Amino acid sequence: MEIIEKNIGYTFKNKALLQQALTHSSLTSNIHRNYERLEFLGDRILGLTIADMLYEMFPDEPEGSLAQRFAILVSKETVSEVVNKLDITSYIGVQMSEIRTSENVLCDIGEAIIAAIYLDSKDLKVAQEFIKNNFREMIDTKSRPHKDYKTTLQEVSHQKGYNAPIYTLLEKKGSEHEPIFLIEVNIGSNKTAQGKGKNKKQAEQNAAHKMLDILGIKD
Repeated sequence: MEIIEKNIGYTFKNKALLQQALTHSSLTSNIHRNYERLEFLGDRILGLTIADMLYEMFPDEPEGSLAQRFAILVSKETVSEVVNKLDITSYIGVQMSEIRTSENVLCDIGEAIIAAIYLDSKDLKVAQEFIKNNFREMIDTKSRPHKDYKTTLQEVSHQKGYNAPIYTLLEKKGSEHEPIFLIEVNIGSNKTAQGKGKNKKQAEQNAAHKMLDILGIKD
């Protein structure tokens, strides 16, 4: 526990809360001993804190750009990266060790830790300080508003006289915790492209990006 607390940067008065935050449902289905309820609460605290940080840091950005930054910062990819940097994954209580590498699980753990800190300290500001300390550097490195390739492809297809893009799921493979989606986009005239991603939205964006390359539209 001391190692985990040192890496997190917070010392718990109620160690059981930390234990619960690190316990996957595969180890116990008891909702008062696994992290699922904590994850629910932590997700809301994370969202509020990130939104507040972005609102203060980018006073001249429109809502659309702030929303893009927000979506990246609260995504499972970003939260799981934060948890990996804390170097606590080996302490996660699971039935099968491979569960510890799942981005979904690591994201849940991160959110559960946030809630555990809030409940233990009985102070929202303490939980928010944990978030700020661990997510602040991500704002510049990960949250720059990205290109929406699907919207661009929709516009380009119309301009060039092609059909509106149609996205079709071709395949879903991998484990339940680490799925990989293969999506095909079709704009007619035998023009198709495929993209892979860890979720459907990412796979569709990648497929649209490849189709834009085929059409000669570069970033």
